[in-house]
Order: sequence, then structure tokens, then C-alpha cells
Amino acid sequence: MSDLFTDVKNRLAGNVRKIVFPEGLDERILTAASKLSEDGVVQPVLVGEEEKIEQKAQQLGVNVSDVTIINPATYADFDAMVQAFVERRKGKATEEDARKILLDENYFGTMLVYMNEADGLVSGAAHSTADTVRPALQIIKTKPGVKKTSGVFIMAREEEKYVFADCAINISPDSQDLAEIAVTSAETAQLFNIDPRVAMLSFSTKGSAKSPETEKVAEAVSIAKELAPELVLDGEFQFDAAFVPSVAEKKAPGSVIKGDANVFVFPSLEAGNIGYKIAQRLGGFDAVGPILQGLNKPVNDLSRGCSADDAYKLALITAAQAQ
Repeated sequence: MSDLFTDVKNRLAGNVRKIVFPEGLDERILTAASKLSEDGVVQPVLVGEEEKIEQKAQQLGVNVSDVTIINPATYADFDAMVQAFVERRKGKATEEDARKILLDENYFGTMLVYMNEADGLVSGAAHSTADTVRPALQIIKTKPGVKKTSGVFIMAREEEKYVFADCAINISPDSQDLAEIAVTSAETAQLFNIDPRVAMLSFSTKGSAKSPETEKVAEAVSIAKELAPELVLDGEFQFDAAFVPSVAEKKAPGSVIKGDANVFVFPSLEAGNIGYKIAQRLGGFDAVGPILQGLNKPVNDLSRGCSADDAYKLALITAAQAQ
């Protein structure tokens, strides 16, 4: 396990958080939940029918005896959850609607987090990103001052740690979006003992090219500096000017970023998605995420191609966010 996760586990020791897994019958989730319970750093909560989950666990040879299992259909506080959901949706759902909607495992799990019955949620092994994010946006909602959630990856290789954003959610963010992504990504970096030095990326460095795309990033830099003047942040940068000191000295000699950035904000989803996968596949980095940020409480989305180890690691990160 990389230094990143060793550090996270150390910080979670003695401060166990409850993390909900709506996909209680998925074998990867069962395996991850068993290991989390065994390690004692996270208390897993599986959503589903207890008998079926226990049978599946037995078939897989994993121990879920210390894992909490909740069935929405028999949940003792279901009526209270229905009322809380109707109030939260403010006229967008009737009580009858709520009773149907809350039998959906993602909505049910998200409500457990909203009602402080759990500290965070991890889903996506068998559901789309939309299925995971939609309940979070409707129920948990974004933090004050944040209009949109975004998705980051922690890129880890031995002792190296970087944050790449947004690689998962916003297809074509505008300047305000990019500024918010920069600020929230810096906060995420601090969770993992990364002292944030934020570079706003483009195909231009400090006006070396002019286009609506580069001007969007330059404007985002100005907005971000107003939102968080204490941040070490600058742009727009080409990646080499943000990462290589000798290039930074030539292309942006007066910048506070001197080729030493560790938080990289990409100008579009396609750039971010391509960028993190190049680092992962060619650079040998462990890509952890996407970690959703900007929400009032942590909800994170797995890839449907994930492994049990991916689910385990994302649960640790979700628990760290809950701290």
C-alpha cells in the first residue's frame, strides 16, 4: 500500500467512520467491506437483504459478521426517513413518491448520510456516475459558495502525490467553475498532507497564445485569487511551465509557481480525463478516485470496472473526508 493510504489509515485510527455501500451484493464491495471491518479503520454499512448478503459472503469466503447490514424494506426508521426526504425535496416529492424512491439503494444510502446515520457513501461498482451523484446533489447538496460538484484524482507514485481536477464531472467548465474547482481541489489536497500549489492549465503560458479558451483560464485565475487570496495559485500555464523549474523560469519567471505545482486544474473534462490516464498508464501512477468534492458530506463514485482494492481505498478516502 502506498504512503498515501498508510497515512490515511494512521489518521483514521481511533476515529472510525461509518461508510455506506449501497451495492451490498457486489462481490468486490463485500470483499472490501470485510477487509475494512477486519482492519478496524472504517465501519462498513451494506444496503440490502441481510440473508442474501450473508449467503453471498459465505460463497465468497469473506467474513461480514461485524459489518452492519440494513434492508430499506424493513428499516425501523423508514417513516422518519420518508418525512425527512419530503422536507428536503421541498415540494418536489410527495410522501408516496418518497416511499418508492427510498427503496432505491443509492437514495436510501444517501439519506443515511444526510440523517447522520453514516458519515459518507461509496457507490458506482454496479451503478452509473449519474445514479450515484444525482441523489447526492438532491439530498446532501453542495457547500455554501460552491455551485457545482467536481471530481479529482489523487495521483500517487511512491512518495509523489498530486491532485488532478476536474477529471470526472464538468464537461466544459466556465471561468467561475474553474475557480471553484481550484479552491476545492486545494482543500482536498490538504486532506492528504499536500501543501497545495495550484496551476491552472491551458495550451498557453501567461498569454503566449490568445483565444477564448486561454482567456477563460486567465479569468478563472483572477476569480480564484479573489475567492482564496491565501492560496499559492497561478496560470494560465502549459503543463511543462507548471511542473519543470527550468521551463517555468523561462516562460513565467515572475510567477509564484516555479515549476513546483502539485494541484493541476485542467480546462475541460476531456483534457483532465486524458491527462490522468496518461499519467496512470505511461507514468505508472496510482490514480485514486474520482473523489467528489464540493458536497456538504462525502459521497464518492467508483468505476464499474473497479476492483475490491479500489473500493477499499476509496472508502478510506471517504472516511478521511468525513473527518
